[in-house]
Amino acid sequence: MQGSRPLEQPRVPTTRRYLMCPPRFFAVEYAINPWMDPSQPASAEVALEQWTALRDTYRRLGHTVEEIEPEPGLPDMVFAANSGTVVAGRVLGSRFRAPQRAAEAEHFRRWFVEHGYRDITMPEKINEAEGDFAWTGNLLLAGTGFRTDPAAHAEAQEVLGVPVVSLNLVDPRYYHLDTALFVLAEATDTTRAQIAYYPDAFSPGSRRVLERLFPDAVLADAADAECFGLNGVSDGRNVVLPVEATGLAALLEKRGYEPVFVDISELRKAGGGPKCCTMEIRKG
Repeated sequence: MQGSRPLEQPRVPTTRRYLMCPPRFFAVEYAINPWMDPSQPASAEVALEQWTALRDTYRRLGHTVEEIEPEPGLPDMVFAANSGTVVAGRVLGSRFRAPQRAAEAEHFRRWFVEHGYRDITMPEKINEAEGDFAWTGNLLLAGTGFRTDPAAHAEAQEVLGVPVVSLNLVDPRYYHLDTALFVLAEATDTTRAQIAYYPDAFSPGSRRVLERLFPDAVLADAADAECFGLNGVSDGRNVVLPVEATGLAALLEKRGYEPVFVDISELRKAGGGPKCCTMEIRKG
């Protein structure tokens, strides 16, 4: 059992580059996932404080954080992960399923153009970017079931030029792949990737695929999934997690990772956590 594993050697972090969007216009004005309730108050001020602490945590860990300006009328623009997938400098933009978020895609596309990116493709299929795409270092795990169209998986393979593995999500609370799975350590020439995930969020066939590909994965329980513990961000050693994800943190420590806790309680009211706020830019 995972809990009985011997303590592993500390792991080596790698510096990352992230794109984030301050939640100055954050609000819960509509419900497009089970976590959103417009009748419950949500504070842009508190959300900005929590977001700032998350951004500063990344910088303290040695990572580069770039920022895109938020736009009035787009309260979910803070969830930058949904607006682009970048692998080896190639940018695949997004196409949202919910009309309330559709305009976000163009703002992010412009940011990439203005910052010198030339290999940019906007998808034809519904594609919610890193919300449903997780790069493992040698393949792209791709979620579907609630947001991203399964046909977007083939489109991503063609645009990004990387192998794609499709996974079916079955629990509407975990509507994006990044609410149920994240990459702890990317694959190298000599080591396989390691991930953490919540098995009950996936179809039986997808669970078998994950077991085959990642037999050494960290398996989270319902309590850690419900607090968005699987919406974590790892640099290979330091793992940024919601403060409530204590069970998952204990498992990660046994594997040699260093949990770093942040409070995302206000952002969670819109169905988001650390990863939702964080697009990784991989220049290759």
